[in-house]
Amino acid sequence: MKTGRKSFFTFFMAFLVAFFVVSLVGVLRSSFTDSGAPEILMAEALPAVPAQAAQTPLSFSDLAERVKPAVVNISTTKTFKGGGVYRGPFGGSPFGNSPFGDDFFDRFFGDMPRREFKQQSLGSGFIISNDGYIFTNNHVVEKADKILVKISDGKEYEAKVIGTDANTDIALIKIKPQTSLPVAEIGDSEKVKVGEWVIAIGNPFGLEATVTAGIVSAKGRVIGAGPYDNFIQTDASINPGNSGGPLYNMEGKVIGINTAIVAQGQGIGFAIPINMAKTILNDLKTKGKVTRGWLGVSVQDISDDLASNLNHKNKSGALISDVFKGDPADKGGIKVGDIITEIDGKPIKDSHDLLMVIASLHVGQKINVKAVRDGREMAFTVTVGERKDTVTAGVEKPDTSESLFGISAQDISPEIARRLGIAQSGVIVTDVEAGSPASEVGIQPQDVIVRVNRVTISSVKDFDREMTKAAEKKSVSLLIKRGKSSFFVTLRSE
Repeated sequence: MKTGRKSFFTFFMAFLVAFFVVSLVGVLRSSFTDSGAPEILMAEALPAVPAQAAQTPLSFSDLAERVKPAVVNISTTKTFKGGGVYRGPFGGSPFGNSPFGDDFFDRFFGDMPRREFKQQSLGSGFIISNDGYIFTNNHVVEKADKILVKISDGKEYEAKVIGTDANTDIALIKIKPQTSLPVAEIGDSEKVKVGEWVIAIGNPFGLEATVTAGIVSAKGRVIGAGPYDNFIQTDASINPGNSGGPLYNMEGKVIGINTAIVAQGQGIGFAIPINMAKTILNDLKTKGKVTRGWLGVSVQDISDDLASNLNHKNKSGALISDVFKGDPADKGGIKVGDIITEIDGKPIKDSHDLLMVIASLHVGQKINVKAVRDGREMAFTVTVGERKDTVTAGVEKPDTSESLFGISAQDISPEIARRLGIAQSGVIVTDVEAGSPASEVGIQPQDVIVRVNRVTISSVKDFDREMTKAAEKKSVSLLIKRGKSSFFVTLRSE
């Protein structure tokens, strides 16, 4: 009897525990569902990442072993003439900051015969054909008297410069190998994505075949190195001596030429996109230099203020600040103040975009150009020309006419035009009031103002009239000529 009661009690307790657990699970499930299903929210906020893309490669060794044979070390010797006295590694006195000054030594030793000095430097490169053509940087081989290339098997060859392009810092050199050489496989830099893994191989500080790894940090970087900046930024370590070496993707294809570093930073290196090198390869090989397209215009980006004053709906496009007479754009009907928005169907985002597109075109090629003029879209046909790859004297301040925007200007006399080497059109700025709107945007004395709010001016009378109109609106756009360049600025008064 006692046994039966004990069994019933055990069964009853088990039933209560099971009921409690089931009830608790139901409540929790209901709570999650009522609060918006957190597990679904997580799935939406953090989509599944393919395992291959999400994981760091276990090893770069197989890739490095496969691609290293196509990488070469480059050493150059340059000869230059210096004074008869050694002046230290950075051009100063051999005795540091001498209290006598450098002219003390120049006075006693400066007339000694100038001596020749040999300067040696190191760089990298990669083989692009089995008969010995090699890509590297222009700055690696520029002005070199002797170039030695050391390939992966340890053999050295003297190299000859086939072609160079200082604007992109790319050079093509060639050696005469005894046997067929291993060749680097060329990739497509347009397909490179920010965040993908890359490796750099080169000769940093003379340490041969050094491999470093990282990711693509950014694309399309403009760092002021040249007119066609379009760098791939990477955090794969790049150091002096890496210049000219390849940047490989995980498929073992070259996507860039390692070129520059930020001296003050770590993990900030830049590579020229390999597609840029591919487009100029034929010119380098056949002509020794690069032939680029030319429109014959000066351009600038569009600020919010300029867009408003030019009746342009946004900041996209390249604003024409000057058109060179007789050049392709002039012959095609393009005018100052036009905003180029498209070339042969390709949208133009800004002035740098326009420069890159035009540079890639062939001389003599006919292109369709879309532009906006005074808010209206226009179309032009332009024949691309060839791009060909100068000083302002002082002038006394005469009596001038002042505007509310802080600019004093006067007519351009024949004498001023002759002395400054400028055209006798527009008005010349003679003074800029400190702290004025004109000063804030960088207008300087001797700048020439040729247009005020889309009106071409030829005298101070025109200038005063248009500036008075602009003062009522407290805003004005000016077209400025400074030396050989032209640009727009927008001024706002308080």
